[in-house]
Amino acid sequence: MSLNTEILSKAATQARGLCMDAVQASQSGHLGLPLGCAEIGAVLFGYALKYNPDQPRWINRDIFVLSGGHGSMFLYAWLHMSGYDLPMSEIKRFRQLHSKTPGHPEFGETPGVECTTGPLGQGVGNAVGISVATKMAAARFNTDEHKIFDQHVICLCSDGDMQEGVASEACALAGHWGLDNLIFIYDSNAVTLDAAAKETQSEDTGKRMEAYGFDVQEIDGHDMRQFLDTFDVAKRRDNGKPQFIIAHTLIGKGIPEVAGTYKAHGEAGAKFVDAARKALGLPEEHYFVSQDVYDYFAEHKKKLLADYDRWEETYDAWRAKNPDEAKLLDDGLERKVPADLLAKIPDFPKDAKLATRKAGGEALQPIAQTMPLLMSGSADLYGSTMNYIKDGGDFNRDNFGGRNVRFGIREHGMCAILNGISYHGLFRASGATFMVFTDYCRASIRLAALAKLPNTYIFTHDSIGVGEDGPTHEPVETVSSVRLMPNIDVIRPADPEETAGAFVAAMQRIDGPTFLALTRQAVPVLNDIDVKLRREGVLRGGYVARKERAKLDLIILSCGSELQHALAAAKELGDEVRVVSMPCFERFNRQSEKYREEVLPDACRRRVAIEAGVTKIWYQYVGLDGKVVGLHEFGLSAPGTEVMKERGIDAKHVIEAAKSLLGNSRHSG
Repeated sequence: MSLNTEILSKAATQARGLCMDAVQASQSGHLGLPLGCAEIGAVLFGYALKYNPDQPRWINRDIFVLSGGHGSMFLYAWLHMSGYDLPMSEIKRFRQLHSKTPGHPEFGETPGVECTTGPLGQGVGNAVGISVATKMAAARFNTDEHKIFDQHVICLCSDGDMQEGVASEACALAGHWGLDNLIFIYDSNAVTLDAAAKETQSEDTGKRMEAYGFDVQEIDGHDMRQFLDTFDVAKRRDNGKPQFIIAHTLIGKGIPEVAGTYKAHGEAGAKFVDAARKALGLPEEHYFVSQDVYDYFAEHKKKLLADYDRWEETYDAWRAKNPDEAKLLDDGLERKVPADLLAKIPDFPKDAKLATRKAGGEALQPIAQTMPLLMSGSADLYGSTMNYIKDGGDFNRDNFGGRNVRFGIREHGMCAILNGISYHGLFRASGATFMVFTDYCRASIRLAALAKLPNTYIFTHDSIGVGEDGPTHEPVETVSSVRLMPNIDVIRPADPEETAGAFVAAMQRIDGPTFLALTRQAVPVLNDIDVKLRREGVLRGGYVARKERAKLDLIILSCGSELQHALAAAKELGDEVRVVSMPCFERFNRQSEKYREEVLPDACRRRVAIEAGVTKIWYQYVGLDGKVVGLHEFGLSAPGTEVMKERGIDAKHVIEAAKSLLGNSRHSG
């Protein structure tokens, strides 16, 4: 079937109308991209993409990512017209409470939205991650007889996206890995939000992408035939290179008063909408889509469904020939986690003294054997983060089946790509770096929490115990700052057995990310606490690590490498003291009120906490009258034990805090 430019031009005009009406009605939103890229949308959704509106998560669809999420009405208009479950009533509720058309697209809220793309550049990284996952899936599941994965990943990105550093990190990796099913469409309209793009950039973006290893083509983004020809070339090329199409467009096309200027970025053009609609030939009726446009997309949907039916025959034949692989595929898509993961991890030797990062590396191996769709990446730090999957191979252009992904020194790019792998939905994504680099990754981590992605962050060197590297690498505030983020579990295990529980907890969580905070320095195995209690206690977030032997008079709380100091202090303070290990606040707070009362009985208000970090977040447990031994300043460069002692992170200071609460009646010292 040839490209019907007449009807698709009409569709593009009506898509512009939908955007104008929605932005005008809500008195907020972005007009520029939806109006400027309307012809591109018409060709993609009306002709070039492979998708099934009735099965939005079809595993072999072409995956379209709108990285410039501010232009969300572009996506909503085309999803509506092409038959997704996004009725006109939702278009009319653009940016309204609980609508399926929020200001920026949100994964899981709207059928056809592949990623939560808010901060610019994130969608670029997500698209690279999705491409990685599709390559992994093809390598893992395709056979010589049946090819069930042969899709493309298409990302529409803006000038703002391409200026962001995270996009550069991700694109460098896409070229290095040779992700030749990845197509970027660069909406090059020479305008950013505040000014013309020339005010802030003068590089040749095409040359930059060529240097990364992309094929680059340049077109008029309003010429539908030229765009389709270029897009077809990009899809057909099989040269080991991702594709980059520079599409020159007029931002805000259709509203002459703002078109081509930075004013088109927001709702400044809304006041000109009535005249613009009339000039475009749209009727007075708002939210108008003509019957012939609806009919065209209905016919196009029949073709899409016929293509889907042909694929499904191949898929069914593949399942019949490969039942074990089919079950693995199903389990991956359903996020199934083996029930006996804890039992797969051998107990650690009782005389061991090792860093929780090393214990984590040992716990990871049996988990990876049991969960073959788990991948593990690192930002050039496998030797330090110790999360390399043995015998898993490296993911690269020569081995798309590798389970270890070397991201280089690109922490933010790594986390955006991990999000993309999770958005794909088949593989479990995990990545590692030093904890001090959390701030480089924070935007991506926050989006993972918002989108409920089950990522695992294995972040090591978690405190001033790092030692000689000094305060630049000692994250005194980081653990607490991540705990403040909604919907992320932060787990800071105290010893190797708690670390085993932490890794299992991360795998079991499928409705949000988990942040594992692991030590560089060795910690003792806490043999006074039962192994099962330590492991399962982490799953509940907190547990009684030392029970009082007389009437309860004091509770000491801690986590991570400082739990040993809490236990030592309790031993000296006497039988009336309970110690609570609190490796994960979020998990503990989700427990029943009954369990939380058993661990932290309200009747005992004398409480002390110790952690080598900022203190304020602990007061939710110790109360305003409690004491927290922690940090109010940065670290130092010296051996870790000396830094801990210098900053007062030890049993002695716990005892002093406890005595100040208990008074001198029993502990006169």
